[in-house]
Amino acid sequence: MITGTRPAPMPRRHPLVALLLVLLLAVACGSRDAADDPLITRDRPVESIYNEAADALEARQFARAVALFDEVERQHPYSSWAVNAKLMAAYAQYMRNNYTEAIGAIDRFIRLHPANPNIAYAYYLRALSYYEQIADVERDQRLTQQALAALTEVVNRFPDTPYGRDARLKIDLARDHLAGKEMVIGRWYQNRRLYLAAINRFRRVVEEYQTTNHVAEALHRLTESYLALGLTEEARRTAAVLGHNFPGSPWYQDSYALLVPGAAPADADRPGLLARWWAAIF
Repeated sequence: MITGTRPAPMPRRHPLVALLLVLLLAVACGSRDAADDPLITRDRPVESIYNEAADALEARQFARAVALFDEVERQHPYSSWAVNAKLMAAYAQYMRNNYTEAIGAIDRFIRLHPANPNIAYAYYLRALSYYEQIADVERDQRLTQQALAALTEVVNRFPDTPYGRDARLKIDLARDHLAGKEMVIGRWYQNRRLYLAAINRFRRVVEEYQTTNHVAEALHRLTESYLALGLTEEARRTAAVLGHNFPGSPWYQDSYALLVPGAAPADADRPGLLARWWAAIF
């Protein structure tokens, strides 16, 4: 994950990005001028400018590619090449890790060309531009929320496409990241004995992020916090949910040890639906 302010390394590109790139570059099938033209030249054929931009992109000269794709649109704004150039310029910005510029270009493309055959990819590339900015859980998670919203839009609009299927996987990772942030804040409150505030955070993980990897720990932290407040019955109920859904978890063993010092937990029932147990008890 890219963590924000430092110059970030090139993110790993998804195969879907490369596939779309090949499709868009297929437009550039003409021959390239042999002469070395300046970066921006007036009165050149659109095919020549586009092909040079495509060559720059393939050579990973992303800044030059952006300038040349922009020149395609400036010199030939009503051509079909210009439409593709808009999206290709956004992709080149994405490859430079200039995510703000990429998102702005994609938003403009979506607004101007909502029926374009590559519109699904445009939404997907926008979602990736947010997703690859997700920061460490210690930092603000606004971009994670934006990534989750953009990925959800891809799934809702294009559920049966490869973009929709990949977005579903990334949604799970984004939700896990948000749950991790709640856990960080909850532990911070708990360490300072602000147990009610901690309980609110841990309950949110259990209730809103039930499919993430943080639920077992959240239930254990709830057990700890309830015991710290003297709410033994609530602690027992939470531990019961933990034991039923995660019987082999070290977190359950820790919770059981808090409630029954010196005893090992007995075999729990088979895991059930967390939501059903949680709703029934609380």
